[in-house]
Amino acid sequence: MNNIVNLNILQLASAYIFVLIVLLIVKVRGISREKEIIISTIRMTLQLVLTGYILVYVFDNINPLVTILIIAIMEIFAINNIYKRTKKKLSQKIKKIIAASMILGTLASLLYFLLVVIRISPWYNPRYFIPIAGMIIGNSMTGISLGVTRLVDGMYDQKHIIESALMLGAAPKMASKKVVDNAFDSAILPTINSMVGMGIVFLPGMMTGQILSGISPIAAIEYQIAIMLGILGSVSLTIILFVQLGYKTFFNEESQLILKEYQLKR
Repeated sequence: MNNIVNLNILQLASAYIFVLIVLLIVKVRGISREKEIIISTIRMTLQLVLTGYILVYVFDNINPLVTILIIAIMEIFAINNIYKRTKKKLSQKIKKIIAASMILGTLASLLYFLLVVIRISPWYNPRYFIPIAGMIIGNSMTGISLGVTRLVDGMYDQKHIIESALMLGAAPKMASKKVVDNAFDSAILPTINSMVGMGIVFLPGMMTGQILSGISPIAAIEYQIAIMLGILGSVSLTIILFVQLGYKTFFNEESQLILKEYQLKR
């Protein structure tokens, strides 16, 4: 059960045949994605190799400041990635709300998961802290990215309906309720869908990695259930914080809808 199959350089190199297959397909089909595929493959390889060596050092030299620094870097990259994914220009107010929602939502969920569910000791143990933080922050980043897009697009698409509701005396919260609810629903749906198909349609990456490393499938399943519930909680918390605060940035002090700050990026 504990016999681990280690990959040598030649075995790992043979996996790149799949990249060549994809390049051949897009070339034959006339799809101009060769450059993106090559760059993404190289970046993925270099980033993972670098991450591997960094994690080896961090795991062998446990330090709370190093763990906190790595989590801070992950949060910063995730927040910047959300800004970049949005096609429309975002106001400074909503950018601050995105950052606050990500930091509060992910850290609250992460600390609860590690200290209450897993009960690791010491609390800053990077072997648990960093991988689980990566899953929680990554999924929350995807959720908020969808939520931002849906909220901004919804405000534009439902502009006349919202303004009509405001003219009839509705408060901004009520006038934009449908847009806010749709943004939350769209953002949380991918996480729900992944949970529905998990275990039957596919085996998640963390569980597969644990099984391949020799851990009992039952133990791997227990961890996977726990982490998926943690991800669901984190995604839900970050999104609800964002939509409940974010919609307010579309209205001024006189409860008028303002969209000038949310123009398409040039």
